[in-house]
Amino acid sequence: MQTTGPGQRALQTPRAAALAGIVFALLLAAAIVLIRLSVPEGAGAQTASGFTDATQRAAVRAAIALVPFAGIFFLWFVGVVRSHVGEAEDRFLTTVFLGSGLIFVATMYAAAAAAGAVLATGHPPGTDPGLPTWNFGRHLAYSLITGYAMRMAAVFTCSLSLIAHRLGVLPRWLTVLGFLTTLTLLFVSSNVRWAEMVFPAWCLVLSTHLLVVGGRPAPDMPAAR
Repeated sequence: MQTTGPGQRALQTPRAAALAGIVFALLLAAAIVLIRLSVPEGAGAQTASGFTDATQRAAVRAAIALVPFAGIFFLWFVGVVRSHVGEAEDRFLTTVFLGSGLIFVATMYAAAAAAGAVLATGHPPGTDPGLPTWNFGRHLAYSLITGYAMRMAAVFTCSLSLIAHRLGVLPRWLTVLGFLTTLTLLFVSSNVRWAEMVFPAWCLVLSTHLLVVGGRPAPDMPAAR
């Protein structure tokens, strides 16, 4: 029987993280696109009429169905990245990294539940929800996504980029991209439509890089103090 040592394990976990990150990025991007196209925002959202369209309702249901799986793959991504960092982890940064990831998933689930509540407000099913209920559910869903989930995604991105920079496991361009993504999520996502797509895009780029290079850590990684 062939044994697997710590070095072999360190080479295997980034590939698992890469696969989980790619699946998460694709699922989250699909869910955001479906919600954005199906639940209007701004001037076109002042009335609930038109949401009885079967295609729109089916798109929202599909987005809601994708969110739990996106959360599962994201947690797997977080877990294997922490496992890869291992003894070299900075306890402060990894605590922020883990906490922001968990809050991000919880907020994303809450946003999906709010979007699902919009579907359930028509009585009988398929009719327009009342305008106050429609506006409440729509604003809650978008506030949770753009105002809270994306802020936690920014903290997650920043902490992971700092960890990767300190350990030297990512190229400089990728850490710079992570910091730019952080700034976008912190200051732009709540005001610019589709800006939240930068988070799944960053996850996709990061995960693809890990998959291509095998995620091999730099030799003699410094231990965190």
